[in-house]
Amino acid sequence: MWYAMVATTLAGLATALGGVLGALYRPGRRGMAFAMGFGAGVMLSISLMDMLPAALGRYLAAFSPLRAGAMAASLVLIGLAAGALLEKLLPEEKAFAGGGEEGRVLRSALVTALALVGHNLPEGVMTLFASLEDPAVGARLAVAIGLHNLPEGLAVALPVFYATRSRGKAAAAALASGLAEPAGALLAWGALGGHITAGLVTGMAALVSGVMCWVSVCELLPTGLSMARRETAAAGFGAGLLTMTLGIALLS
Repeated sequence: MWYAMVATTLAGLATALGGVLGALYRPGRRGMAFAMGFGAGVMLSISLMDMLPAALGRYLAAFSPLRAGAMAASLVLIGLAAGALLEKLLPEEKAFAGGGEEGRVLRSALVTALALVGHNLPEGVMTLFASLEDPAVGARLAVAIGLHNLPEGLAVALPVFYATRSRGKAAAAALASGLAEPAGALLAWGALGGHITAGLVTGMAALVSGVMCWVSVCELLPTGLSMARRETAAAGFGAGLLTMTLGIALLS
């Protein structure tokens, strides 16, 4: 159990490492537009190239193609609705950093961090139970997830640093989102013990992929596009997409 928790915690702390890197330099408006596009590219690629295909593949192994597709699509749509609800429940921009552009950026950073918390919960559960079943498999999974988490930490820390001008707050925000992995693993173990099923984790991943799609398209990209020429945000989006596509391919 201790080995499994250490592996899960180290994978989550990679998000904090990404946050520390993001807190080294405060970007200007063009840099922030690039960073918001980068975050959108990272989250969309994780959702549509990693989490959703994995969930659909597991459903296809157990159900007919029509039923598997309907189950995966339904969970993604529920996730999109949850993302929209999350955005509605948050205070308006003026409640963050005094409003204005910095308030909008900080609000987007908060939505991003909350979405990544939801993304990290099933990752933590998977790492914990994989490590319990086979420590070697768990170690490989922890390394792969940790490398995925580095750009996620950047996506959280950069907008927080831009809006608050505080390196400590930027790094802390990334750390908090990363700690969702060991926290999720502990909660799952305490609540369900050994009764965690692959179906439960699969459903969580499909649902969270919908939330992340909403955040990318409705929060990060619009904010990035509003801060500089649209080519800057688009370049950031392409960089995020390229980074995570290569990461997913190399670590699959």
